[in-house]
Amino acid sequence: MASRFGAAQVLVASNRGPVSYQVREDGSLHARRGGGGLVSGLSAIGPDAGALWVCSALGDGDREAVRRGVGEDGVRMLDVPADVHADAYNGIANSVLWFVHHMLYQTPLEPAFDAEFRRQWASYETYNRAFAEALAAEAAEGAAVLVQDYHLTLVPGMLRALRPDLRIGHFSHTPWAPVDYFRLLPDDIAEQVVRGMLGADRLGFLTRRWADAFTACCDAVAGGTGRVRIGVHGLGADAGFLRERAHRADVGERMAALRAEIGTDPGGRPRRTVVRVDRTELSKNIVRGLLAYRRLLTDRPEWRERVVHVAFAYPSRQDLAVYREYTAEVERVAREINGTFGTPGWTPVLLHVEDDFARSLAAYRLADVALVNPIRDGMNLVAKEVPVVSDEGCVLVLSREAGAFEELGPDALAVNPYDVTGTAAALHEALTTDPAERAARTGRLAAAATALPPERWFMEQLEALRG
Repeated sequence: MASRFGAAQVLVASNRGPVSYQVREDGSLHARRGGGGLVSGLSAIGPDAGALWVCSALGDGDREAVRRGVGEDGVRMLDVPADVHADAYNGIANSVLWFVHHMLYQTPLEPAFDAEFRRQWASYETYNRAFAEALAAEAAEGAAVLVQDYHLTLVPGMLRALRPDLRIGHFSHTPWAPVDYFRLLPDDIAEQVVRGMLGADRLGFLTRRWADAFTACCDAVAGGTGRVRIGVHGLGADAGFLRERAHRADVGERMAALRAEIGTDPGGRPRRTVVRVDRTELSKNIVRGLLAYRRLLTDRPEWRERVVHVAFAYPSRQDLAVYREYTAEVERVAREINGTFGTPGWTPVLLHVEDDFARSLAAYRLADVALVNPIRDGMNLVAKEVPVVSDEGCVLVLSREAGAFEELGPDALAVNPYDVTGTAAALHEALTTDPAERAARTGRLAAAATALPPERWFMEQLEALRG
């Protein structure tokens, strides 16, 4: 007898999928494939595993592809109405849940959970329900479903109600807020989020710290985690891909251009580099990093004309006003530093705001110091990537609030992300570290950073869910 269910044996659900579409001037559709840990991980199970990726149409090109019935094998894109998606994605996921887990609110003024919040929350429910219904329709009996991140916290519970036969997992790529901060959310919403996730058989987190915070929230809000299993999977860097990609010709060209921009010190030696590569995400703490560099130049004038801060700050979420304002502040502080300290032959801060992966890899290879100082971060793969591809070894200045600190802390210089003076002192220590010590630290950092590469990270979760 034919099954009344779909055929997919392994399903991944996420807001963003592995492919996006653009409508060209002639009306044709151009598909662009993405990368990342999930793409690498899902490929590890092989083409015959009956895998399906369920994602949202994110733009006009994606929605047009859905309407035309254009798509890639193994991908189902959901045409959630644009206004519903905007409310769910920008209104709730990025402006509420992200802010809660990264502890970003200016609490004297925000949040204020009013009628507009409730309206947007209804869209978040609708958005999650669309995923749950699609997964329920596509999954074979007893299939494994891996739901991703804070965009889809309600899906496990909704899907459990529709398909109790499924094995459901959820993975959080962000930090999880401590109890007192999580309970900024209205009580019914906090409980809905937690109980939605507790619809899963298994929940995954990037570090033990975030897992423990979730468990504490469950104890406070829902009376415990019940039968749900909790796992920790620290996503690592893909060493093979990074090292191969970092030595292609386009990266070499960008290295030459960067060296020319960086220049040489008054003694004719190549200037030292402090490198950061980030999106202009509020949690990344780029402004305080710039202020720490300014403090270094103020307190340690011997570094003037001898060091350059290579800062790649790629605009993020520019449809939200607070992100546009933050990006503008990054640019303003960089200009102020250059105006105060710069000389005709030395630009203290080289700020680039155009996303360019090859240029980022070039900066990784040239870095003497990598500055990674987030306010909070689920993991932070930049902290793991730089040591993997560094040519001469680099010293990692790392916030203790980054998830990566759990694995990389012993061989990094730890900083309090709010302490500008302390971060400046760490930059000086990093720049004066003995080359042999720097190389040894880099080797240990690279080993820790690649302990759980994307394919193994994914398969470890899948096997645990099935097991």
